[in-house]
Amino acid sequence: MASQSYIELRGITKIFGTVVANDQVDLSVRKGEIHALLGENGSGKSTLVNMLSGIYSPDGGTITIDGKEQRFQSPRDAIRAGIGMVHQHFKLVEVFSAKENIVMNEGKGVFLKGKALSEEIYKIGKKYGLMINPDKKIYRMSVGEKQTVEILKVLYRGAKVLILDEPTAVLTPQETKTLFEILRNMKAEGCSVILITHKLGEVMEVSDRVTVLRKGRSIGTVETAKTDPRQLTEMMVGRPIDLKIDRPPVDPALKKRVLSVEHLSCVDGDGIRVVDDMSFTVDGGEILGVAGIAGSGQKELCEMIAGLQKASGGRVVFQGEDILGLGPRAIIKKGVSMSFIPEDRLGMGLVAGMDVVENVMLKSYDSTPGPFMDWEKGRELATQIVEKYQVDTPSIYHPVKNLSGGNIQKVLLGREIDLNPALLITAYPVRGLDIGASYHIYDVLGQQKQKGVAVLYIGEDLDVLLSLCDRIMVIHHGRIMGIVEPHQVTKEDIGLMMLGHHPGEEEDHV
Repeated sequence: MASQSYIELRGITKIFGTVVANDQVDLSVRKGEIHALLGENGSGKSTLVNMLSGIYSPDGGTITIDGKEQRFQSPRDAIRAGIGMVHQHFKLVEVFSAKENIVMNEGKGVFLKGKALSEEIYKIGKKYGLMINPDKKIYRMSVGEKQTVEILKVLYRGAKVLILDEPTAVLTPQETKTLFEILRNMKAEGCSVILITHKLGEVMEVSDRVTVLRKGRSIGTVETAKTDPRQLTEMMVGRPIDLKIDRPPVDPALKKRVLSVEHLSCVDGDGIRVVDDMSFTVDGGEILGVAGIAGSGQKELCEMIAGLQKASGGRVVFQGEDILGLGPRAIIKKGVSMSFIPEDRLGMGLVAGMDVVENVMLKSYDSTPGPFMDWEKGRELATQIVEKYQVDTPSIYHPVKNLSGGNIQKVLLGREIDLNPALLITAYPVRGLDIGASYHIYDVLGQQKQKGVAVLYIGEDLDVLLSLCDRIMVIHHGRIMGIVEPHQVTKEDIGLMMLGHHPGEEEDHV
């Protein structure tokens, strides 16, 4: 691999109001290398690559591509210089075909060229191992196929540098493996790849070098072969972090049946069965993990159990009583102790315009005797949550909409756990949290489990699911493909189930 840099960012500074997002950041990427960019949330990773891709303009510093200093005014300027970015949330038109999305906004016409265009796209794809049907509609594609289209889109525009923002967040292990093969092919063809990810195992597997950012500053660049996850974590956080997730023992007397879901189904407004005949149980002192590709029914399942979504059939038996069909308030009045941490923190869990104290009191305001709310109690609880969960906020009277996503999640989790639930439903509880905060949440869930709480944990990181959970329920298109013991399966086994295979089916193809 050549040692000469192809991309040079020197002294890059970006300021938003009073926030210094990037402070004299340096980044050097070689031609034909996979370069990982690591850092906690708020470390400045996204801001940095947004300047490299022309979305922002730096307030200071220089960007040099192949020896020429560049001043990007727009993403179009960046793509002309050979820089292409694939965002975490795809920018595709679902009803268009792959090739129509690929040529869109290129001034060549969306529906032009026909067969010739398909052949051109196929030729580019073959070069890098990006196999896709150019005429296939986006809405018929898997997540991995959609990502392939996004990569082809920037390559069609002539990109020699590919920036990928959290590219494996919604991929199965099989799709991740395919993506890494594509990245290695691109590297072999002389392309440079900048990979933003929080998954240290993937950094170690696929990258050549790693640059770490912390609080808007570049901490250093290391060769992947000469480092390890522990050192990278310490560079990101500034202190050693124990990356071990404990699965603490639980008193057998606490292991009582808390939740039984029986033949639960849900049909959406289009008549599609998004939850299809699900049956499972969760006991006290147990964490049941739920794994599945995004949109497999996780959200609807949680909302039906919590009384937020209407079911089309089945039963939800909580501590011996069928609560299906009751609203959240009615469930609380029956004495059911259940906490629900939704995927959409601000849309469902908290009120954006309210401060921390007001949001903490949302669940308990109507239980206060008399016409007046106990604001002193609310202030005490808010202060306890801020201290215990290390919420970074100017004060307990700060509007939650002005907090970072990770701090919003801490406020929500603290409020729900304070209710001393018998069942805790958590949907992606560490999404948006940094490594230190994430492992703190895993510890908190372990503590709840030891108290006899039943935990339903919906997650996307399979390594965490395997380490944290006592059992894992894998779902695909609203159906349960199997409930497995973590020590008896691999990530690849779970990935196949997420794609619609039942346990053991893969053995038929060996």
